[in-house]
Amino acid sequence: MNTNPLLDFSGLPRFDAITHEHVTPAIDTLLAQARATVAQLEAPMEEVSWDNLVVPQDQIAETLGRAWSIVNHLNSVIDTPELRAAYNANQPKVTEFLTELGQNEILFGKYKQLQARADFADLSPARRRIVENAVRDFRLGGAELPEDKKERFGAIQEEHAAVGTRFSENVLDATNDYKLLVENESDLAGLPDDVKAAARAAAEKAGKQGYEFSLHFPSYYPILQFADNRALRETIYRANATKASDQGEVFSKKEDWDNTQNIVTLLRLRNEEAQLLGYANFAEVSLVSKMATSPAQVIAFLEDLAQRARPFAEKDLAELTSFAREELGIAELQAWDVPYASEKLQERRYAFSAQEVKQYFPEHKVIDGLFRQIQNLFTVEIKLDTAPVWHPDVRFYRIERDGQLVGQFYLDLYARAGKSGGAWMDDARGRRADAQHVQTPIAYLTCNFTQPAVVDGQVQPALFTHDEVITLFHEFGHGLHHMLTVVDELGVSGIAGVEWDAVELPSQFMENFCWEWEVLEHMTAHAVTGEPLPRVLYDKMLAAKNFQSGLQTLRQVEFSLLDMHLHYDYDASTGQSVQQLIDGVRAKFALIIPPPFNRFQNSFGHIFSGGYAAGYYSYKWAEVLSADAYAAFEEARALGPAATTAAGRRYLQEILSVGGSRPALESFTAFRGREPSIDALLRHSGMAA
Repeated sequence: MNTNPLLDFSGLPRFDAITHEHVTPAIDTLLAQARATVAQLEAPMEEVSWDNLVVPQDQIAETLGRAWSIVNHLNSVIDTPELRAAYNANQPKVTEFLTELGQNEILFGKYKQLQARADFADLSPARRRIVENAVRDFRLGGAELPEDKKERFGAIQEEHAAVGTRFSENVLDATNDYKLLVENESDLAGLPDDVKAAARAAAEKAGKQGYEFSLHFPSYYPILQFADNRALRETIYRANATKASDQGEVFSKKEDWDNTQNIVTLLRLRNEEAQLLGYANFAEVSLVSKMATSPAQVIAFLEDLAQRARPFAEKDLAELTSFAREELGIAELQAWDVPYASEKLQERRYAFSAQEVKQYFPEHKVIDGLFRQIQNLFTVEIKLDTAPVWHPDVRFYRIERDGQLVGQFYLDLYARAGKSGGAWMDDARGRRADAQHVQTPIAYLTCNFTQPAVVDGQVQPALFTHDEVITLFHEFGHGLHHMLTVVDELGVSGIAGVEWDAVELPSQFMENFCWEWEVLEHMTAHAVTGEPLPRVLYDKMLAAKNFQSGLQTLRQVEFSLLDMHLHYDYDASTGQSVQQLIDGVRAKFALIIPPPFNRFQNSFGHIFSGGYAAGYYSYKWAEVLSADAYAAFEEARALGPAATTAAGRRYLQEILSVGGSRPALESFTAFRGREPSIDALLRHSGMAA
């Protein structure tokens, strides 16, 4: 009997038993099994079929993918030197195998044979989609390259994986390294009490007197948003804006953690990969599997959005600059002043503060309200479940419909040392089914919110900002896409096979419900009085919903254009640096120009260590889809509860349930009855005429 818990696929991951020592033996075993399966698939076949080609290859993806997913997840949420070493030792082996698989000419030929069979049209749409995707991916994986170029292609993949990992490790190490100790409480004027309590607890844990802050978002951002001490704001802004860069003077290993060269290397490797495959640039490669058809189309979409947003952004900035000068005495608005002045302006204009709103969002009410909304929309039940977990703060739940298990998920809400920043959903297990058995999907839902505070020895409930509530709904939208699928084929169930620029549709769609009174009144209770959110405060929040939406839209467009141009028409051989390209895009599109020391790109994990390279535009692209989809619910609500219920059923059936089994545009059109329109996005953002 094999005692390695990473090789146990009989049930839930055994997080209580898995250690770094299990990683190498498990991965070596699975790679050996996978190569043996590939060798069998390469042997001559009397007839190529779904059962003798795709099913065995699915098994490789299932076992190796699930085990490596666990290792990757643990490396993101409980980073230790031992686990990191095990991850880095095995990542090249996994990458090498996947590259070999993607370049296997014999398997590529058999997939083309399967596609060419007379009865291919008799396969289900999901199975046809999987075969079509496989043929596409073999081509993108270099299967058609001559041997010498295949070897170089494989080397590029391995180096790219290693450099991408090093990029994210540098960001995490710099984030964990920085500590700002403030000794006098008077220097923290303006900061909320719960933020100060958390900082005091951090200092005590470190054996220090005073208040300790870090570069984890719940710790540093409240300083930028609320601290009256301008010098303190500048200090924390500079640290955050220079982490993992050549400007990071406050970090103990500035040179070791500098991502500047890693960015250059990643861009060079991606460009070389594109040219090996016969494309002019990496942006073209990226878009092969997306809804958008060309870099020019994406750039035109973004520039059009920038043009529409600019008049609103100019008005936003003029108002903020005037307010900061006249009311706050800030003659020249700096980057570290913008969140602070914006918060003060919002308080002045709408007579409420983000901190006031936060008091109404204790964690237990938010979670209950989220679950209630999902249960009402999609006729399911969410129940607390039990499973081994990687940290005591993690909880595990199950989703049922009519008493039958639909899916399960882990919820890891709080920021902590050793955990990567941001928020994300990842799949622990995908749905697949045969005549005997249905394997239900499992998701990881990970956030970095403020932990419950301890005041006078008493644990207080964690309080979430409204932005954090929106983040939670966003990630849960991804989770629903993964868990509510009814597709039985692993390759296109849930989020698998969904075009990357459509994958944000369900997540951004869920954000809209964070602004509905019928939702908020059931998910709020004041931290002290227990009273629900007052309608008058809700009305103020709604009035402020599109506060600075012009500036926010321009900022997202700026990031998206930087990403696209870096992967489309940036040419390092001209002598232009990455920073110079960024400066050029900002000069054309941004209104708020960061200070020269800002190196945000050095921690831009989405495009340099995540899956968004030449794809960051997906957020705005999918927002067009999600706003238009939500508009269908607005229209239904005007017709009454029955119409709303029908809209929810149709959304589940045409968007969530089908996963990647058909093109995203087909799914959207099936739900909406037409192709998407930008009108709803502009209206929801307050930028409609």
